[in-house]
Amino acid sequence: MTWFPPLTWQQREKLFFRGAVLAIGPAFAFLPAVLFLILTPRLPHSYAVAALLLPLLMVLELWGLLKLVRCCVQQVFDLLTVLAFGALVITGAIAAYTGIFLAVVAGNMD
Repeated sequence: MTWFPPLTWQQREKLFFRGAVLAIGPAFAFLPAVLFLILTPRLPHSYAVAALLLPLLMVLELWGLLKLVRCCVQQVFDLLTVLAFGALVITGAIAAYTGIFLAVVAGNMD
């Protein structure tokens, strides 16, 4: 028994394509946003832009992850399940190197 009702292939395909973009895109954008808006501010109002942009990136990231998980949690094991799981792994790898990079930068700050 699953928590979600079964989806058709088209519904799962839509969830995958939208979820992958919403999960991987903000994950790639998070590190440059933190670096150029908070650590080395170059814009006149970079902290205000960061206060608006970073929560938006986090919400989009979570929304995309939820779509990918919804696509991945099915009783059938097919190509979309593998692709959704692969997108989740890629997002996890991006999150890991972002965390390591930010930890190294924070350790080198005077």
